[in-house]
Amino acid sequence: MSAVAYMIDDSARSKDVDVWFALPPGFVPLPLDELAAATRDVAQAEDPVTGLGPVLRLAQLLLEAGAVHCCLGLHADDEGDGGPLLSLFTLAWRGTDWAPRSVLAGRAAAGTEGAEHIETLDLPCGPASLVQTRLHEPPELGLGAPDGLLQVTAYVPCLDGRRVAILSLATTEVEHARHYRDLLRDIAGTVSFEDPLPEASDDEPDKE
Repeated sequence: MSAVAYMIDDSARSKDVDVWFALPPGFVPLPLDELAAATRDVAQAEDPVTGLGPVLRLAQLLLEAGAVHCCLGLHADDEGDGGPLLSLFTLAWRGTDWAPRSVLAGRAAAGTEGAEHIETLDLPCGPASLVQTRLHEPPELGLGAPDGLLQVTAYVPCLDGRRVAILSLATTEVEHARHYRDLLRDIAGTVSFEDPLPEASDDEPDKE
């Protein structure tokens, strides 16, 4: 069996990193800070780029909600007409009073309003929970989603028992809920709060 190949983002080797995870192909990072700054620039421009409006407004909303990482997902609909399926992956942190990690995971799930699906997860990094909800589309986004937004969220308590990593997938493709639950469950399974990357060796040439 051959090993799974990963592309390592430069941010994974930053000294400020405190959580690592892997995303499957089809996800493209979105620079939230730059997009939020562009929102202000567009608002002040005489001839704003209206086509970017929903994306820019979404970036602003995500930053206000505490997101520190965001990726746009684009995948083919293998069960339908083969058209593109869009999703949004975000990572955020929630501070909390100390508690056992299993308690934090259960508390986060139990406190979710309107949950359509809840399950506990036993991940390599420790206990976690996964919750599915249906959200109303923020009117300022203008996505045209009559069935609302599907959001699947994994709550993964940090090793110190004082923070919870919140990984979320949101999409208008509500009929694919099971697949998005499976996808986020797989992503959550790669989460690590300790650096999983091998140390770079000065004796070996860089590999593309």
